[in-house]
Amino acid sequence: MLTRGWRPGIALLAAAGLISLAALPAVPAPDAAAATADGIQATQQWVLSMLNAEAAWSVTRGAGVTVAVIDSGVDPDVSDLSGSVITGPDYTGVTTRPSNAEWGVHGTWMASLIAGHGHDGGFSGVIGTAPAARILSIRVIPDRADPHYGKYEHERETFIQQSLADGIKYAVTHGAQVISMSIGYSAPSVTVRSELLDAYHHGVVVIASAGNSGGPSSGPVGKAPESYPADYPGVISVSAVKASGAVAGFSSDNLSVKVAAPGVKVLAQGRDGQYWLVSGTSPACALVAGVAALIKSKYPRLAPDLVAKALDSTTTDRPAKGYDSQVGFGIVDAGAALAKAGRLAGARPVETSIKATVRYHGVLQPAPVRPRGSGQLVLFALLALTSLALIAVAGTRLAVLRRSLGRADR
Repeated sequence: MLTRGWRPGIALLAAAGLISLAALPAVPAPDAAAATADGIQATQQWVLSMLNAEAAWSVTRGAGVTVAVIDSGVDPDVSDLSGSVITGPDYTGVTTRPSNAEWGVHGTWMASLIAGHGHDGGFSGVIGTAPAARILSIRVIPDRADPHYGKYEHERETFIQQSLADGIKYAVTHGAQVISMSIGYSAPSVTVRSELLDAYHHGVVVIASAGNSGGPSSGPVGKAPESYPADYPGVISVSAVKASGAVAGFSSDNLSVKVAAPGVKVLAQGRDGQYWLVSGTSPACALVAGVAALIKSKYPRLAPDLVAKALDSTTTDRPAKGYDSQVGFGIVDAGAALAKAGRLAGARPVETSIKATVRYHGVLQPAPVRPRGSGQLVLFALLALTSLALIAVAGTRLAVLRRSLGRADR
């Protein structure tokens, strides 16, 4: 997770959020592809199995959906993303060229976890959770090793937040149905929140990494400090778990967490074409963004609140009390979430919709109108019948009066 923290007078970017643990060799000659596939895809199989991705793939693999990866950039030429990446704008304010080896390192990892489709017919390389989806790369933050990172480090906070807001706006106006943000800022922004609200109104599902603050710390009530954009309303915040299902030690423990996903030694393809084991809430966020893409592929009109409900109501390894601040409602189950989304898509009229909301003091809230209960309906029916009876009586009296007046005229 690429994070932006603080120091006196200056907001400081720290790229320590995502831990690169090891690099695996790239695929060798074609005659060794099968053996390599066994190694690469076997290494990632636990991730796909934990998320129950293959059950969802029998229904959809994410075709027709664009996922905006708002990050450090995505290399469109790596083998496992070839043909799947649209390159959007660079809002960082630095002039590092995409040909530089330190450009788009983190973003390419994340994109491969969302829409990696492998190569050699899909038998080699990384397979993302939505392998048929497309990636819209929007660069808003450089990697720490970027040669112009120092310039970015000294940018005004308003510029940094505006860059993120511009990235969100670009994603929405250019057709993204899902936004994935494996990035973190230590403070909120009205401008960013406004763009996220607009994304919500346009039906865009927004996923963000919960943060890598290492569990309970010096934050309020013994919890890790909040991280933005994960803590904005309507954003699905994702924490990280190990292969055992236990929460990762670095994963932030705070009330922004909604769901969890694999985040320790997750296999991803780098912009160098190599395969890397990466850890952090960053890969967890990307994997869940892919699952959201599967849902939007099958049910494109499903509102973000219902996509969130499909994800958090069908989890595995749910906490004993239903929710806790480490793993949220549990580990995402792609197959179950997709099935639940289908039921929710048919039940839209009885759910709280965007149309049934209003703004109070600039905040989107449920409108203060409640469905009428059966008692109220009976009362309204009796009132209606009484009104009809009164009208009938009045009409009868009027007819009698007219007849009486007619006789008097004679």
